[in-house]
Amino acid sequence: MSVPEIFDRAARRLRRDRASARFADHDFLRAAMLDGIRERLDSVTRSFEDVLDLGCFDGSFQPPPGARIVRCDAGSSFARAVGGIQADEDRLPFAEGSFDLVVSAGVLDSVNDLPGALTLVRRALRPDGLFVGAFAGAGSLSTLRAVFREAESDRPAARIHPQIDVRSAGDLLVRAGFALPVADVESLVVRYGELGRLLGDLHGMAATNLLVGRTALRRDTLARAAAAFAARADPDGRTSERFELVFLTGWAPAPSQPQPARRGSGTTSLADALRRKKDD
Repeated sequence: MSVPEIFDRAARRLRRDRASARFADHDFLRAAMLDGIRERLDSVTRSFEDVLDLGCFDGSFQPPPGARIVRCDAGSSFARAVGGIQADEDRLPFAEGSFDLVVSAGVLDSVNDLPGALTLVRRALRPDGLFVGAFAGAGSLSTLRAVFREAESDRPAARIHPQIDVRSAGDLLVRAGFALPVADVESLVVRYGELGRLLGDLHGMAATNLLVGRTALRRDTLARAAAAFAARADPDGRTSERFELVFLTGWAPAPSQPQPARRGSGTTSLADALRRKKDD
């Protein structure tokens, strides 16, 4: 079955190209994701030889010492600047078993076929290879969503992308065939003096509306949204916006990995366990 295309692929590539020149001025969200990815990699004792940086942006992710890295981005400017490959995440050109580590920060929330992309990542990994990813998940941009809803109360338009919660993210890892899947979330709050600064950051990180059929933001709508944003300010004049960073970790299956006990292999029934607890 074909997957519905809810994101405009051409617009996504174009906006990444436009953001490439000054991305470093707006990279705080991806920097936070990379910090989380590094923390998770620090807890892994094995070494890695071949790494894929999926959605590489400006190439700021540094691979483990001694590892070879391939960088890939949907935007040609980002890919070209770091000597990487231009490709959409759900249309990867890599052969099975090409890497033993794949990292991805800040792009998976705008992929049309995310289950397919994760399956391709798992296939690109060697047995016992590791995937660590991060993206902005459900609950992100709650203030922006609210002020747009208020500004367009008569004719609301889709301005914020559909978002994936942490539980669904874990289910996607299982569906893609990863072993030992883990999904968790960290919150990041950023405070802005005006709506324009928030919108500027979203443009600068190529994170604006990419929905197919999107409508242009009119000036009067933007003015009402800006007023609603300012009305939510704290006494210091700044308004808080929240980003929920969802982190994914999964391993390509391998015989050496811990396996769950076979269903029905337990020697103690739940009823007996509860009865003993009650007697205690």
